[in-house]
Amino acid sequence: MLLHPLPAFETQAASPRGDASARVLPLLDRADHRAPSVFRPENMLREARRQKGLSAGNVPRICILDPDGDMVDFVRAQRQATRSPHWACYHTDMWEWEEGGLAFGIVGYAVGASFAVLVAEQVFVSGCDLLVSVASAGQIAEQAPVSYHVLIERSLRDEGTSYHYLPPSPYAEADPALLALARTAFAGAGCPVLSGATWTTDAPFRETEAGIATRKGQGLLAVEMEAAALYAFSAARHRPVLCLAHVTNQMGQVEGDFEKGCHNGASTSMALVRAFATAWTAQADARIDPRGGARATTLKIA
Repeated sequence: MLLHPLPAFETQAASPRGDASARVLPLLDRADHRAPSVFRPENMLREARRQKGLSAGNVPRICILDPDGDMVDFVRAQRQATRSPHWACYHTDMWEWEEGGLAFGIVGYAVGASFAVLVAEQVFVSGCDLLVSVASAGQIAEQAPVSYHVLIERSLRDEGTSYHYLPPSPYAEADPALLALARTAFAGAGCPVLSGATWTTDAPFRETEAGIATRKGQGLLAVEMEAAALYAFSAARHRPVLCLAHVTNQMGQVEGDFEKGCHNGASTSMALVRAFATAWTAQADARIDPRGGARATTLKIA
């Protein structure tokens, strides 16, 4: 049966403001940021478990996003990480292991803002209490070490996903309490960590000379693809998320670019994650729920 297109409609009439901007900027016209979504991650995972025959259960309390997959390779080879029996996501695998008395789960290859938040939504309804993202990034700052990490304090919202979680603003901000904890944890990590702002883009191959110069003038340290959306999700959903950028390249402008170091930088990245996770866990476990005397935890949906 041949389907006919729906009749055309006037976008302006559907706009809550009724102005011409709605015809060209639907992300900025959105006004229902606090309204619940009809499509929810826990419902999708319920059906995924049914279809995959997976039993209900929680993923580790501390989860990591690794867009490049180098940390996944590292923990599988060096920590004997195994595939999670409870991670039901249709699009990714999670790998679990324990070290330093902590249980970790890691998801690789969720590249870009929308994919990262798609996974973030699912980890927090699957048992995660803390999410740390470690993404490779291109250098914007002129004076910087050859390879280093950035503790992302805020990120320029040059992508689309964040606008579905928060009203328009130039930047998405990290939780100040998490930043303070991270700075303390990283002080003794033994590897260079800068703090500052980054540029989150959806289009890495549209990083033009003029665009880079503008971002440099704004004092941004690096360009990556996930942080603004993850911080907007974190603020809107009240979930603890910390984003790190591993600056490993000058956007291919020099020979021998994209060198990350030992284990493709995974051992250093993992050391930073472990230091922060240890500090965060100690702080979280010290909190006492006044109603029951036990540690307050995030509600899990099996």
